[in-house]
Amino acid sequence: MNSADPLFAPVVRGTFHRAIDPRNHQFAIAGSRAAGRYSRADEPTLYLSSSVEGVDAALIAHRDTRASALEIIELDVEAAGIVDLRDPDARSRIGIDLAGAMAPWQQDADAGGTPASWSVRDRLVEVGAAGLIDPSRRRPDLWHLVLFRWNEPNAPTVRIRERDR
Repeated sequence: MNSADPLFAPVVRGTFHRAIDPRNHQFAIAGSRAAGRYSRADEPTLYLSSSVEGVDAALIAHRDTRASALEIIELDVEAAGIVDLRDPDARSRIGIDLAGAMAPWQQDADAGGTPASWSVRDRLVEVGAAGLIDPSRRRPDLWHLVLFRWNEPNAPTVRIRERDR
């Protein structure tokens, strides 16, 4: 399937945000290093937010596991092959249950199980998706971009936007 396929959202372009430990700035776009909502520990995944408010909302669930002094960086993104989980028609055509994507995942993962959200990722990869748009669980007006692959041939591009120093 390609990005013109009706399963996929239009190309996503713009500035996105990510909270990082400033000591690890050089790894800012390397992706996750631990299991996440849409990733097993061995599946690099880049979690981004469409706004600074989205970063804040996403971090509420991770306050105990993150460094106390985080830096929010800006990234320029151009991404095709993205499935918008806010779109009920796209979810239906792919066979994705939004409740499974939104369900708590950490307890299942910690117990050695497979969280429903990991199965969502598996299904999206199966249909050729490079990532997904994830509605915020905390604030329905916010959303996140989750990339399964980036900065390789035929994949989304992500670049750190350098601030004037």
